[in-house]
Amino acid sequence: MKCPYCGHTESKVVDSRPTEESISIRRRRECLACARRFTTYETVEMLPIVVVKKDGSRQTFDRQKVLRGMIRACEKRPVALGELEKVALDIEQDLQNSMDREIPTSAIGEKVMDRLRTIDQVAYVRFASVYRQFKDIDTFMQELNKLLAEG
Repeated sequence: MKCPYCGHTESKVVDSRPTEESISIRRRRECLACARRFTTYETVEMLPIVVVKKDGSRQTFDRQKVLRGMIRACEKRPVALGELEKVALDIEQDLQNSMDREIPTSAIGEKVMDRLRTIDQVAYVRFASVYRQFKDIDTFMQELNKLLAEG
């Protein structure tokens, strides 16, 4: 960290504590050359995730959009909203950790379906029917048969 007073590049951390919002860390530093103190803030850098849609268009990832889709699939089902919010956050974390900056919608849809399958199978089938665009009852039955074979 470069000293704002003398420009020296080495300093030591004297005090470190989280900010009130806990979104960054406040550090008091002391320059090793001039001994003057200054404050820095350290935050996590969140790189934007770009979602590549089926038609090739791109848009920024929106966790709320994923959550809305899961809420719709879980309508009138015994699934807590807090659990769905946690799943949406976990999916976003997985995408952030993947280091891929462009994610196809198919990968996101598969992650949602994998998680819904363990939470509520009816919600899973509802989501899958919209996501995979089931064309007829046979496609729907194939998915149900897969679920029955697993369980």
